[in-house]
Amino acid sequence: MSVQRNGRCLCGKVGISVAVSADKVGACHCDMCRRWGGGPLLALDCGTDVKFSGEQHVRAFRSSDWASRGFCAECGTHLFYRLSQNGQYIIPVGLFDNADDVVFDHQVCIDSKPAYYSFAEYTHNMTCEEMFAAFAPPQ
Repeated sequence: MSVQRNGRCLCGKVGISVAVSADKVGACHCDMCRRWGGGPLLALDCGTDVKFSGEQHVRAFRSSDWASRGFCAECGTHLFYRLSQNGQYIIPVGLFDNADDVVFDHQVCIDSKPAYYSFAEYTHNMTCEEMFAAFAPPQ
């Protein structure tokens, strides 16, 4: 069963609409995510069928060989992490208006997490190496 989720950037110039079946929020502790947002990325896997309104305000930066990161050109809000191989969007959960039903259940790049914060929830944890081994495209 999918849930319609709608959200927006801070200034409201970019809207996001997606129907997702995932209700699991994950945290990424990699250096890039922490540098991008000043802390871990808390996000929801939204698949490939994501609709944006105000697309003229969306900018993307290719942050690695495998992904790009999108943001609002007006207010700077982080909009997405998009995998290059399949166009899959990972979207910060805080952008959605109706996300009270999601569950924080996994963390990736746990080996990159600094000691100055931790989460109380029990989650499935993967190192960066384990994550890349599990999700890397076949060679």
